[in-house]
Amino acid sequence: MNQMVVVQHETLRRHPRYQKLTRHRTKFYAHDERSSAHVGDTVLLEETRPLSKLKRWRVIEVVKQAESER
Repeated sequence: MNQMVVVQHETLRRHPRYQKLTRHRTKFYAHDERSSAHVGDTVLLEETRPLSKLKRWRVIEVVKQAESER
């Protein structure tokens, strides 16, 4: 898990009948070669060949860093 990050993507979907908004979350397991991503960062991912059982993505860059201090 040294070079792996779990990226969560959240979308809002509207129920077709009741029109209520619900949150749907998807987890992406990505390979982070430089270990540059931290909790709360916004990252850019690229799809790649299967690297392990779950890893199918690679971190290209950290777009925005989190506001917390490190």
